[in-house]
Amino acid sequence: MYKEHFPLSQWAESDRPREKLLSRGQRGLTDAELLAILLGSGSKGESAVSLARRMLSGSENNLKAFARRSVVDLMTYNGVGVAKAVTITAAMELGRRWQNADTLPKQVIQSSRAVFELMGSKLGDLPVEEFWVLLLNRGNRLNTLSLLSRGGITGTVVDIRMIIKMALDHFATSIILCHNHPSGNLMPSENDLVITRKIKKACALFDIAVLDHLIIAETDYFSFADEGKL
Repeated sequence: MYKEHFPLSQWAESDRPREKLLSRGQRGLTDAELLAILLGSGSKGESAVSLARRMLSGSENNLKAFARRSVVDLMTYNGVGVAKAVTITAAMELGRRWQNADTLPKQVIQSSRAVFELMGSKLGDLPVEEFWVLLLNRGNRLNTLSLLSRGGITGTVVDIRMIIKMALDHFATSIILCHNHPSGNLMPSENDLVITRKIKKACALFDIAVLDHLIIAETDYFSFADEGKL
């Protein structure tokens, strides 16, 4: 049983999260224990695990919600300074990137659902809007994906010239557009419709097809192609 009011160095070896990871593997640890390893130490009168539990409970013990917390948010907890907050934020971002890393070179995009499965974990829980471009070669095989712009809660700037440059630089024959709506509202705005038409028209001049444009929220998406809006 954890000794909640002693630092890690004074716990029984079998109770320390770092030692527990080495002896049982990372899958044998709770979310709070893994977070405690990132924290390294707690605060006066509170262990790292106790602090980690308190931090997670602030997000209703939901890791997706916790991953949205900013550095400033994390620093509101007593015992969490800049270094700890940055370490946690970096770990959350690595987790997001890991989910997509293995699939990129081999991915063949055959449907809007495939795009959502690829991009949902990257965009679904972001507190600000991001606009991404998926660049495909012949056979709809994903060449690469690129972040075009990052904006605020209500929108982002889209530079059509940069999209064309990205496509030409990667010899893409087609592209898919993706952006998220932090509000959770999946319906495209008038600006979404206008910019999609402009991008499609510009790409046609270079024989680059715009296959789809997805608006992504945490658990669902809107496909321009599926809904006849492309």
